[in-house]
Amino acid sequence: MIAGRVTIEDRLAIEDLYAAYVSALDERRYDDWLDLFVEDCTYRLVSRENYDRGLALSLLSFESKGMLQDRIFGIRETLFHEPYYQRHLIANFIVTPDVGAFSVQANYVVIRTKSGQLSEVYNTGRSRDRLVSTPGGLRYVERVCVFDSELIPNSLIYPI
Repeated sequence: MIAGRVTIEDRLAIEDLYAAYVSALDERRYDDWLDLFVEDCTYRLVSRENYDRGLALSLLSFESKGMLQDRIFGIRETLFHEPYYQRHLIANFIVTPDVGAFSVQANYVVIRTKSGQLSEVYNTGRSRDRLVSTPGGLRYVERVCVFDSELIPNSLIYPI
């Protein structure tokens, strides 16, 4: 990173991080997904209305990598639900350099497919993320997914 500027190399590293993120989720490689976060991280899924009004209430809210690990344990071991697949699409990156970090906004669409059913748009919105450089590459310090719909079909099992 050049002070105050986002280089082509920075953008490529950011896009690589997002590609690794969605690939890990879509392929249910949750340990790889966890590795994309720093230990002291935040992950939230919040409605547009609450986000725009500055309200703290979130559908999901995790305040450390340990809390994310607990969620993954729940997905693997304790949550019972009708299985489904997800496919994430992320686009329209807006990258802003910050002291030792990047702020990134991107749009996302998550498509859900249940066995024997047509695929459906499951969740859409934008993410507001803060990334830092680590010896292992860029990692998420904060990921806030702001979903557009006031309704979410069924329950939300897997991360967005």
